[in-house]
Amino acid sequence: MENTSYIALSRQNALWRQLDVIANNMANANTPGFKAEQMMFREFLVDTKSSDRTTGTKLAYVQDSGTLRDTREGPLTKTDNPLDIAIHGDGYFQIETEAGMRYSRNGHFRLDEAGMLVNSQGFAAMDKGDRPIIFAPNETRISIAPDGTVSTENGIVATLKVVRFENEQELRKAGDSLFETGQTPTTVERPNIVQGMMEESNVQPVVEITRMTEVLRQYQAVQNMIEKEHERQMKAIETFVSRM
Repeated sequence: MENTSYIALSRQNALWRQLDVIANNMANANTPGFKAEQMMFREFLVDTKSSDRTTGTKLAYVQDSGTLRDTREGPLTKTDNPLDIAIHGDGYFQIETEAGMRYSRNGHFRLDEAGMLVNSQGFAAMDKGDRPIIFAPNETRISIAPDGTVSTENGIVATLKVVRFENEQELRKAGDSLFETGQTPTTVERPNIVQGMMEESNVQPVVEITRMTEVLRQYQAVQNMIEKEHERQMKAIETFVSRM
């Protein structure tokens, strides 16, 4: 196979992985706190036999180098559920899991059997002292102030911990709406928390559908080029054999 086909295949493979990213965005268009992602590409140069010559050239392949997360805030939707909490602006909730601390923008919380504030997976939301937030059985009127102070009819219970990171792009997915990182989090001293609201996904379905259509067209164009190149090679071989 000639260099043209190898280059075309590298582009096709990158487009296929880009389709996977777009499909994942669309699948999570209704996931609270989800952040859309985009594929990043770069040119990958490979030496040829003529690379050492003054007029020599290198082959340029397409390589996907990673994904870029759109960290912009998603729209806030009113739910009137006192345990639905949204962060307006920067910050992540700190969640304790069996694998260690994780971070999330998904503020769809509930109380478990022990009265602990947990996320949809049953993992505890942390307070500023890195402790779970637990309510007494007789506490029913839960109020959460913009600064994260959690109160009931019996008084202040705890303060929700909201953290930020120097580089949000280094956060790695760790399950349903959770992230992990080796970075040291910084506590947000004055968060802007909204009770009874949910941050929706920031995925824009119309934009993703448009992007998917464009990628599919590019993929098909590359496929057509590969097929034509194959036909050219076969004709060249037939011509060569017929002249022997």
